[in-house]
Amino acid sequence: MSGMRILHVHAHFDDYEFVAAGTFEMWRRDLPDPQDLRAKVIVCTDGKAGHHFRTREETFDMRLREQQESARIGGYEFDLLRYPDGEIPREACLQLSVPLLAALWKAIRDFEPDYLFCPPVATDPHVGIHNDHVTVAEAVRRVAYMINVPHAFTPEYPVDETKSRPVKVPVILNVYDPYMFGAGTFDLAIDVEGAFEKVSRMTWCHQSQISEWLPWVGRHDMEPPKSLEDWTKTLRKRYERQNKELKVPGSRATEVFTFTAWGDVPVVEKVLRDFPSINREASHLDKLRQKVLRWKPV
Repeated sequence: MSGMRILHVHAHFDDYEFVAAGTFEMWRRDLPDPQDLRAKVIVCTDGKAGHHFRTREETFDMRLREQQESARIGGYEFDLLRYPDGEIPREACLQLSVPLLAALWKAIRDFEPDYLFCPPVATDPHVGIHNDHVTVAEAVRRVAYMINVPHAFTPEYPVDETKSRPVKVPVILNVYDPYMFGAGTFDLAIDVEGAFEKVSRMTWCHQSQISEWLPWVGRHDMEPPKSLEDWTKTLRKRYERQNKELKVPGSRATEVFTFTAWGDVPVVEKVLRDFPSINREASHLDKLRQKVLRWKPV
């Protein structure tokens, strides 16, 4: 395997680190040459609503610096999504719109990932949601077919419409979304215990969130961590709670993913070759095979 490209698209600064950073790191380690992997993270909002005593502009500047430091530690490319007019989508009130779809379409086409990771669409009306998470999920779902439709958003991004070229359509996976507690179904479990220390360092970059905002907002039942060592203990407990909810045996750090038919239909045997550190005991591979057969019968 060489020349692998993986893309994570999510709503906020710090979303990636809690749902896919371990898998991206294990993927890099699994390759004979780490340079064979291009990993990119796209954040789809300005992050200005995520604080209680910092101003909106101060919050944006701080969260941007935190994400850039995480990218330096994690060795991934990082971009902020911008609408065609250059504006960054506003946190807390992200809505489906032509500019949002156009911006995602161009970002995905420009990078041409093999695998695209994004949040899930809520199907159960009783589970909790974060507006920005489900909007990103629905936007990726709606734009997926258009990835290889070269004139879909040329009014927003003008090009020579007589010189189109085919673009790779990625396999699209949903990450785990802790806001949808109780809706935790998945296909693939990845053992990221080997990346736990690096994930701890990457998440620790987001001081405005884990030491200030999350304890204050009161949804996470946590005391503000006073050191990286203190935070590492909190993060370990978070993984253990997630394993319990998802019925993943053991206490090893694990990330889980659900395949969709939004983009290219996955080939299970290729997935098993491509992905690193698969926990076959916790994964639901037989169900995945059955699902893929429904999408693309032999």
